[in-house]
Amino acid sequence: MSKGLVIVESPAKAKTIQKYLGKGFTVEASLGHVKDLPKSTLGVDIDNEFETEYIVIPGKEKVLAKLKKLALSADTIYLAPDPDREGEAIAWHLAEELGEENKGKKKKKKKDGDAPDRIRRVTFNEITKRAVQEAFEHPRDIDQNLVDAQQARRVLDRLVGYQVSPLLWDKVRRGLSAGRVQTVALRLIVEREREIKAFQKVEYWTLDAHLAGPKPPAFDARFVGRGEEKVEVNSGEDAENRSQRAAAEPHSTLHHQQAAAGLLAQAALQRQAHHDDRTASL
Repeated sequence: MSKGLVIVESPAKAKTIQKYLGKGFTVEASLGHVKDLPKSTLGVDIDNEFETEYIVIPGKEKVLAKLKKLALSADTIYLAPDPDREGEAIAWHLAEELGEENKGKKKKKKKDGDAPDRIRRVTFNEITKRAVQEAFEHPRDIDQNLVDAQQARRVLDRLVGYQVSPLLWDKVRRGLSAGRVQTVALRLIVEREREIKAFQKVEYWTLDAHLAGPKPPAFDARFVGRGEEKVEVNSGEDAENRSQRAAAEPHSTLHHQQAAAGLLAQAALQRQAHHDDRTASL
């Protein structure tokens, strides 16, 4: 069996997988991400299709140096971080750092997850001998779609957090960070609150009547307008005037035409005053 270097995320996994693979492999841990956007600058060129600038995470230099040294003598490098988009991004960055074309050259950003043929990606959903050995029988290329998904989330985090977090430090407490989800939710709440504060209170009245004709049943009705025209009742005086006019004017909406006065003589006209503060809860 050719000699292979296997890189996982955690030292605990490394020890277990080493036992499953045997002496033909060297298993080491990357201890999570090895590269990230810089903390001192935005790291995203918003004027150039959101091009990213990744750097080695401070404190990970020794880890990478050890991995690079081991990679020099390995026939094949197996990248085995977790089987999710974060793990795929870790594998992508490891491939950048350990790739043969990087030796003695200025690093260039790869496209479409390209890596040397000796760098392969393996994934498994459980740490069992069977699952691990089966994964190494079916190595694959790095999935650039998963890498892009992780980068999109990371870039969003940076664009929102890097520019909004300083506002939290100034207004709330230093050390807080703004997230891509909380920030959008907060904006929706603020916009709603502004709408509530900007709303002008309007007085309105409703006119309700309990009506009864020659034949049962009696029924309740509410005044909404005349014909097709909607009418708003904006004061108590207006409500009183309309109720008096309704009693005096003929009405023809029933099957048998009758005078409104005759109907209202058998009904109780209810007037309810409402002041709409319109402070419905969000």
